[in-house]
Amino acid sequence: MKILLVDDDPDLLSVTTFALQQAGFLVVQAANGPQALAAFEAESPDLAVLDINMPGMDGFELARRLRERSAIPLLMLTVRHEEQDVVKALSLGADDYLAKPYSPKILVARVRALLRRAGIEEQGAVTSGPLTLRPEDLQLDGLPSGPVKLTRLEARLLQLLLANAGRTVPSERILAYVWGNRAGGNRQLLKQLVHRLRQKVETDPANPVLLKTVAGSGYVFEPDAASGSGRREGV
Repeated sequence: MKILLVDDDPDLLSVTTFALQQAGFLVVQAANGPQALAAFEAESPDLAVLDINMPGMDGFELARRLRERSAIPLLMLTVRHEEQDVVKALSLGADDYLAKPYSPKILVARVRALLRRAGIEEQGAVTSGPLTLRPEDLQLDGLPSGPVKLTRLEARLLQLLLANAGRTVPSERILAYVWGNRAGGNRQLLKQLVHRLRQKVETDPANPVLLKTVAGSGYVFEPDAASGSGRREGV
């Protein structure tokens, strides 16, 4: 899990980076808005923590530009509980805020909560119905035919769908999570990935019962259907 951390205070940047790394996150640092945009393009982070009060491009403008590019969760850091700052941050698409000074433990807890809320938490195995996905091992357990090995992209797609089992996940959200900004709005990439995953998890990929298409919206995963589904031999 990769976090983009943006703050012009080098001491706070160092302390917060250490706390996030100790919690198991990969951290990409940036000291200002332009650096953050470049890091976002290069690293495709899963979440961004943005300081509001930075010289030049402030956190508000940075949040606006990131939100134009991606649906990743945004956590804003303010120097005070100023209502107008909070309202402005949320109106620009931020998902949460935290006032300085803050406890690094509280920040880590907020980050984890945002990731869970977005359905993209990657801490450990994910279980839904009879299925268990182990992202670190790239393996899906619980199908009648036995364990299935996945590619990283397949596991990333399945992670999001299992976290939202039984609910339609919009294609735009899947694209942003699986590929970050690199895929843009390329739905063909997503269709190809879904096709490959169906070859591994469906008894009859042409008539899927686990991974279903929701016309004009996205995809939904029905793990309870796994009792009658499984990988075809030789796939």
